[in-house]
Amino acid sequence: MSVFVVHRNGRPATTEDLAPLAFAGYAHFTAMQVRGGRIRGLDLHLNRLRAASAELFGRALADDVVLAHLRAALREGPEDVSLGATVYSPEFSTADAAPELLVRTGPATDGPAGPLSLATFEYERVLPAFKHVGEVAKTYFPRQAVARGFDDAAFVDRHGRLTEASIWNLAFWDGASVVWPEAPVLGGITMGILRRQLDRLGVPQRSQVLTTADLRDLRGAVVMNSWTPGVAVRRIDDVELATPESFVELLHRAYAEEPLVAP
Repeated sequence: MSVFVVHRNGRPATTEDLAPLAFAGYAHFTAMQVRGGRIRGLDLHLNRLRAASAELFGRALADDVVLAHLRAALREGPEDVSLGATVYSPEFSTADAAPELLVRTGPATDGPAGPLSLATFEYERVLPAFKHVGEVAKTYFPRQAVARGFDDAAFVDRHGRLTEASIWNLAFWDGASVVWPEAPVLGGITMGILRRQLDRLGVPQRSQVLTTADLRDLRGAVVMNSWTPGVAVRRIDDVELATPESFVELLHRAYAEEPLVAP
């Protein structure tokens, strides 16, 4: 019997609950790694859900309701899991329907070891500030990248600015500072954790418009998401990047400074 769960509003979801969602594309979510029953950046996850719900549904679930549903799911499995919390409306045609929460747990993961090679594609996410569902590009372009001999895809917008990767934020290293792409991107939770912990540690960081032409002037790059605070990137298109292990270690050290919090 599986130790992982799918809950709708704090209770086990039935097939009747889940069947209508198979073709639904209007929802948003947050994903996290739970360790020892605790979560890093819990405040950032709650902020993300609240802001996206206000934009997509005109209202948001109360934080205490979200936390109660997270606790209900975590009680039924191991202390280390991957957890996704999706906010959706069961009434797809009714703008006034109250949003609901689907919580799913699965095996814990730390992501790939890397280093990774990325192929760039021109693509711009709709509503890039929100982590919403139904983005076929997150699968389509990585498949295209693999067919070209790369590990994954990175995106540039119509202006040629580097934005993010398929399911990752990007960060770069110039030898002294962490450089974040200045463009419309999803502000990842891990990215938010790193930015505040790097500030606390006194590590210089800045946002800058970056194009592929700027890559040769940088010392390295990583990708990050809820799995990991940093996987080294060894190549973007035809530009080789000798990403130093010290940069990856710096990001992992900063991430470890963020306290784990019980929901």
